[in-house]
Amino acid sequence: MSSGSAPRLRALQRHLGSGEGRGMEPVSSPLTTHVLDTASGLPAQGLCLCLSRLEDHGQQWTELRRSYTDTDGRCPGLLLPGQMKAGTYKLTFDTEGYWKKRGQDSFYPYVEVVFTITNETHKFHVPLLLSPWSYTTYRGS
Repeated sequence: MSSGSAPRLRALQRHLGSGEGRGMEPVSSPLTTHVLDTASGLPAQGLCLCLSRLEDHGQQWTELRRSYTDTDGRCPGLLLPGQMKAGTYKLTFDTEGYWKKRGQDSFYPYVEVVFTITNETHKFHVPLLLSPWSYTTYRGS
């Protein structure tokens, strides 16, 4: 393995492996996200994101939190315990800003992931796999 691929391999192993002992979000956080830059194979550090909830009978998005991903591509504590309620939420990722900081053009200026929470006692993890030309998301565990 070349020395350039070792950091990418470690980042992917951390992403896919157990979170114990590696600075994951607090256990009490009911909503988490993790962004991986698949072009480099490294966590997407410093990506701005915004969490919103649909209010007023589905007419208005209310911003709940604006934050940045940490060195591991995570954003701990998007919602505090007791803050989550059933409803429709949106995570907006400023992908254009992220790629511009790296001197890279991108096809998607932002990514919006809209999801519904029906049981506020469950925990939700919303990962984003990101490149300048594509993205993938899913409900993680």
